[in-house]
Amino acid sequence: MIPQHDESFRDSINTIGEGGKRVWIFPKKPSGWFYNKRKVVSYLLLILLLVSPFIKVNGNQFFLFNVIDRKFNVFGFPFWPQDFYLVVIALLICIVFVTLFTVSFGRIFCGWICPQTIFMEMVFRRIEYWIDGDRGAQMRLARQAWDAHKIKKRALKWFIFFIISFIIANVFLAYIIGSDAVFQMIQEGPFNHLGRFIGLIIFTGVFFFVFTWFREQVCVIACPYGRLQGVLLDTKSTVVAYDYVRGEATLGRAKFKKGQDRKQSGLGDCIDCMQCVNVCPTGIDIRNGTQLECVNCTACIDECDHMMEAVNLPKGLIRYASEDEIAKGEKFKITLRQKGYIAILSILIGLMVGILFLRTDLEATVLRVAGQGFTHVNDSISNMYSYKVVNKTSKNYNNLHFNLVDPSNGKIELIGSDTIKVSRDEYTQGVLIIKIPQYDLKTHNTKVHLELFQNDTLIQRTTTNFLGPRVLD
Repeated sequence: MIPQHDESFRDSINTIGEGGKRVWIFPKKPSGWFYNKRKVVSYLLLILLLVSPFIKVNGNQFFLFNVIDRKFNVFGFPFWPQDFYLVVIALLICIVFVTLFTVSFGRIFCGWICPQTIFMEMVFRRIEYWIDGDRGAQMRLARQAWDAHKIKKRALKWFIFFIISFIIANVFLAYIIGSDAVFQMIQEGPFNHLGRFIGLIIFTGVFFFVFTWFREQVCVIACPYGRLQGVLLDTKSTVVAYDYVRGEATLGRAKFKKGQDRKQSGLGDCIDCMQCVNVCPTGIDIRNGTQLECVNCTACIDECDHMMEAVNLPKGLIRYASEDEIAKGEKFKITLRQKGYIAILSILIGLMVGILFLRTDLEATVLRVAGQGFTHVNDSISNMYSYKVVNKTSKNYNNLHFNLVDPSNGKIELIGSDTIKVSRDEYTQGVLIIKIPQYDLKTHNTKVHLELFQNDTLIQRTTTNFLGPRVLD
């Protein structure tokens, strides 16, 4: 960490003033190598985010997280509540991956991949630069009285922001209720689907509020990830960092003077131009070291490189580096801590892949009907069961039937039909009766084994309990 005599800036966030009022951030429009790379990554992710709920794979939505109807699609593969254990493993993988990524590279996810940052910096902020101008023009407009010129700019900007928020809300809703349901609401009119329409308006209002007013406060106040990095980072983590050894030298930073030999005079390469602060979307001074508000967006790297080029000093005063690299000159290497996270992550991914390969296309559950005892008919004992068959595939099954494997002398009777039918991505349920000769029952509670077939193809094996009379010794 950079040696500091006054660390009071860490006692509060810089977007809240002494009186508790919001301090508005007017970041300078960024430009440079990293910003151009971020634009490419951001627009590719935006395209993926906006089109994913409208892509169909074998008739299944590419991504669907329908909590209401308990339907989930990931990469076009349907998942059901019965697959909840997969969700738990997937969440564990995400947690360990984020932990490993943060330990290694800090909050880089926030600056390059997070949808909040991408929408804010690559969509809404760029529209704001187009309408209001760069940092200086925005600050002057904010101080300006509400005349016709300011009202016109604000109305145009807020109208565009609302339209974009409405589009994002529709896409977000498509992830939750499905794109078909969204198109149905559009075709049949919102008032015929009032519940969905109210949800759409609420989402629109939330997005409009976040990107028009709350903005960087999401990253600084609401998002727990910023606090998490404070626990996970160490001196070997690669983050966006200011090289204070080079920047401060012996006598510290000072304004640039033409013809001055900064090395001989003991001055650092930092010319105290404040451009790294002006360009920061969360308003921090990266020269104070790693801070909770830093989202590793690299805007300060580009701006500092521009200034270093302008005064003929080497670039890289602000760069991706670890504390040990800056202070001791140590290059990045995988630590024992990181190896531990990699090992855990590899085990979890292997477990997930193995379970996915073993996952059946159909899942059958057979349970005794609650409150029902056994029935004695001639020399046989019968039990009534409810069954449920979940189809996790994109094809229909029209000729399913159960076979009783053990005890082999028993019989199965379906109530209401001879075969079981289940449509794609749906489930069916019904009632069946199992009859077993009394002489095959060795105890009053016998485990029976069943097999589910599609025609002559075995689909799944399952077990259930069979109650009978107590056997006296």
